[in-house]
Amino acid sequence: MQPFADAATQLCPYCGEEVEVDVDSLGASSESYVEDCPVCCRPWQVRVTRDEDGALVTLGRDDD
Repeated sequence: MQPFADAATQLCPYCGEEVEVDVDSLGASSESYVEDCPVCCRPWQVRVTRDEDGALVTLGRDDD
């Protein structure tokens, strides 16, 4: 049985700390949403794209 979500390690675009973002392995081919950094509490713009190789996660500043 596969886990519901995978963890993607990224750097916070505000504080630079390494953080883990839980990402559903199944879903739309692309999506974006806002999530707060667990270290500095600033809001990220999370972008997820999925293909046959899995999910790719990028974090951006929500104030850009």
